[in-house]
Amino acid sequence: MKIKFGLLPQIIVAIILAALLGTIMPKDGVRIFATFNGLFGNFLNFVVPLLIVAFIAPGIAQLGKGSGKLLGLATFFAYFSTLIAGFFAFFIASNILPKLISTSGSEQFANPEESLAKTFVVIDMPPLMGVMTALLLAFILGIGMAAINSEVMKKFFDEFNLIIDKVISKIIIPLLPFHIFGIFLNMTFAGQVAKILSVFALVFLLIILMHICILVLQYVVAGAVNKKNPFYLLKTMAPAYFTALGTQSSAATIPVTLKQARKAGASERVTGFTVPLFATIHLSGSTITLTTCSIAVMMLNNHAYTLTEMIPFIFMLGVVMVAAPGVPGGAVMAATGILQSMLGFDETMVALMIALYLAQDSFGTATNVTGDGALSMIVDRFSIKSKHS
Repeated sequence: MKIKFGLLPQIIVAIILAALLGTIMPKDGVRIFATFNGLFGNFLNFVVPLLIVAFIAPGIAQLGKGSGKLLGLATFFAYFSTLIAGFFAFFIASNILPKLISTSGSEQFANPEESLAKTFVVIDMPPLMGVMTALLLAFILGIGMAAINSEVMKKFFDEFNLIIDKVISKIIIPLLPFHIFGIFLNMTFAGQVAKILSVFALVFLLIILMHICILVLQYVVAGAVNKKNPFYLLKTMAPAYFTALGTQSSAATIPVTLKQARKAGASERVTGFTVPLFATIHLSGSTITLTTCSIAVMMLNNHAYTLTEMIPFIFMLGVVMVAAPGVPGGAVMAATGILQSMLGFDETMVALMIALYLAQDSFGTATNVTGDGALSMIVDRFSIKSKHS
């Protein structure tokens, strides 16, 4: 039997090796990996706007095929749930993380770029357009394709989507462990890795606790509108949670989510439409992770953040999650553009963000799909009310 060595184990091995080798490797050896990181980071920046257009435009065009009120209800509840998760994460993380991270002396971590090994060569790979331009273009094209029911453009974007998906799954994701290795090697060389890893453990624990809280909230609401015990509903949806934990894929868990949501009482008509849709557009668990990790990374880098800066970021994160490719780490890939354009992340901060996110990707995915069951039950109840009104 062939044993699959998944992305998360690869990331863990990369970090451990980097922590061991960073103290003994000569500076020129570290600079070789720093050069690779520079090239990889520039390539990632080039791909991000293409990713946004390739995934959001056909996603919006596909939404146009929905069945009127049901589509509107499902999209509203998915986005609203994602926003609640994002703001919940912001308020919890901004109140708890300063106490956790300051005890480690984050002030000593300022200006990490100064002590990192420099690259041998820099090759610019300017993206074809900015992130906001890509988002606007994706919305215009997606809404336009839905409005005129354009078969030719839909076919083009479906194939463009497949090309970018291949770039992510065959180039970016396989090279990510080497990128993470290079970043952590450089940080070990600069004497910073022990502090970062201690913060990782604290952030990871906080994220899991928030995932549990948001699921309880979602099922309390679903239970209230359907007059059912929320903990019975959660227990019913548990198989979907553990399937997603193992597969790290919302799409692969759809059959289990469908079965358990129907078992919990949602109608076949609604779940057949909402569960596949929510697997694409409802990512409350991933939003909690991305919001919390972004705050942690900014604190590690003495990068100030404010509520006025985070509000538009969370609103945009809910939109960008639609562009998350269905591969492990897809959500953080989709969010890279707004992390850079809206929060001012540099290459090192993005790499830290990717490492932090991937450490709990399976838990975020499991929270996403389990929440899909709650939202399907809520949409089912409201769709019945709208039919009778």
